[in-house]
Amino acid sequence: MPRSTTRQGSPFTGLGPVFMKEFADHLSSARMMVLMLFVIVFGAFPVASSLQQLRTVTEQDSYLFLRIFTSAPESLPISFVFALNFIIPVMAIGLGFDAVNSEFNRRTLSRVLSQPIYRDALLLGKFLGGLATLAVALTALWLIVFGAGLLLLGLPPRGVEVARGACFLLAAISYGGVWLAASLLFSVIFRSTATSALCALGLWLFFFLLWPMIAGAITLGFAPSQIRSAEEYLAVEQFGLVLSRFSPGTLFSEAVVGLLNPETRTFGSMLPAQMRGVIPGAPLPLDQSLVLIWPQMTGLIAGMIVVFAAAYVIFQREEIRA
Repeated sequence: MPRSTTRQGSPFTGLGPVFMKEFADHLSSARMMVLMLFVIVFGAFPVASSLQQLRTVTEQDSYLFLRIFTSAPESLPISFVFALNFIIPVMAIGLGFDAVNSEFNRRTLSRVLSQPIYRDALLLGKFLGGLATLAVALTALWLIVFGAGLLLLGLPPRGVEVARGACFLLAAISYGGVWLAASLLFSVIFRSTATSALCALGLWLFFFLLWPMIAGAITLGFAPSQIRSAEEYLAVEQFGLVLSRFSPGTLFSEAVVGLLNPETRTFGSMLPAQMRGVIPGAPLPLDQSLVLIWPQMTGLIAGMIVVFAAAYVIFQREEIRA
């Protein structure tokens, strides 16, 4: 009788061992130590400069702890959030650029899959292991920033500040997940680890440096030669915002601004009629800020899922025999 090719059992059999192995390998690797040192050193300068400036603030500020993340001192015109926009993709790419092709190159992939482990569990376990490692690193950095603020400012954060900071941490992990999935995708496509790393870094640089200019040029190309009303100006501005939001960095920046600057009510201009009844400078409640940034958070999570799904489909079709 012909042998059945139908899979038996759950496709996620072996997910736990793969996840734990990847998680342990990342945490104990020299690469992780180098990446963490890079993150701490690169993020320490904006935080230290912000704390030095905030210690001189004399007026009442209900969200003083949140200013640690967003303030950009004159001595170092880079905020901690801007530094994270640069750090997180590099760290995520460093964790995932050789997740699959290194197994191909070492001729170990076929041996791993000869065990009761399906491809589904292998790829998902590698992704979740890298995402958990990224979450641990960002959580540690988040706690260090809050601890430094507690020591140097001498004031404990309020509950709403901790809640907004926790939501910011979730946004940062989601942003890192997008670039981790992208690096995993290139690791599946290319057998060379150097090629996958260069492609992932090239894609990040494209969205970080080139896409804002491309989106601006496209917006100018479609804009009317003469804008005659405020409605036309808002339409052009909204079109430019939609284009810029194809970049994960823009989605992350807007989500962070909405969370850590409670005074933010919109990410574009507003007509005078829309400003009626609004108290300038009044902070939004946390639930309203979450409603404001919900499209950005949904875009980040959806982007992570779509990119991982592309890697999954390609990996399922690849020949893995040594």
